[in-house]
Amino acid sequence: MQGFAPDEERYYPIYQAASELRMVCLFHMGTTGIGAGAPGGMGLRLEYCRPILVDRVAADFPQLTIIGAHPGWPWTDELLAMAVHKGNLYIDLSGWAPKYFPPMLVQYVRTLLKDKVLFGTDWPLLTIERWESEFAELNFPAEVVDRIMLRNAVRVLGLEP
Repeated sequence: MQGFAPDEERYYPIYQAASELRMVCLFHMGTTGIGAGAPGGMGLRLEYCRPILVDRVAADFPQLTIIGAHPGWPWTDELLAMAVHKGNLYIDLSGWAPKYFPPMLVQYVRTLLKDKVLFGTDWPLLTIERWESEFAELNFPAEVVDRIMLRNAVRVLGLEP
């Protein structure tokens, strides 16, 4: 979980360099289990994980590949809107058990965002076995599962030969 507001211009030289080097920037989106229930959340500030804070970065650096880590809850709709609107922004499904995926996320993954979503678990906090089992219960079409589990990452991360 980043401890800074991603849209502060003082970070723009990093984004510019990452864009020029064709690197990927990953930002944590939404709440986190780290610090949950602890006094003061262990000092972690959820405000820095609002997806909308990355919207400006995606707009100002259109060649920069951005991955929003996690489904962005409780701001999932913000993240979905950004992924639809910004061609350079993708979502990974790590850090959230699939049985808790918001219905709107499931609908968008099935349709509009099937090419923009990546597999992720947050192992060892969320085991791969648990993630796969719960994900299977969502009954995504095989073609969508193939994209999420491999093809999208290969394309987004530039792993194609």
